[in-house]
Amino acid sequence: MARYFDDFHEGDELWSPGRTITEADVMAFAGLSGDYNPAHTDYQFAAKGPFGKPIAHGLLALIVSAGLADRDGGLDGTAVALLGVNWQFKKPVFFGDTIRLKLTVASARRTSKGDRGVIVRDIAVHNQNDEIVQTGAFTTMVLARPA
Repeated sequence: MARYFDDFHEGDELWSPGRTITEADVMAFAGLSGDYNPAHTDYQFAAKGPFGKPIAHGLLALIVSAGLADRDGGLDGTAVALLGVNWQFKKPVFFGDTIRLKLTVASARRTSKGDRGVIVRDIAVHNQNDEIVQTGAFTTMVLARPA
């Protein structure tokens, strides 16, 4: 069900469903982005690195997080634009890790036009061990509920 700007309040929290990051995801992302860094794509190279095995691209986990943030369809038809992303990479994401998000509405302000508002959602990306692997914020313009 679509959520309008008026449905977001500071402090609201929501957990996304989980999504497992697979080797196929990593290889598809390498092909799409052109980032074939051996830390992501070469088992032998990665085995000698600091993590002992390949890791997913940090940006892949960010992109998956963007999808998980709206997996419930709550912004379908009400999101006007993604205005900004602020992101930090805390720990590696490995092939087979399942990530899920804790989303917290950090702020919500109506624009001067009045027919929309801007929400900032703080994001904490957790793996299956409940370790925070990435954090950040998505700033989104959202339509207000029609009068």
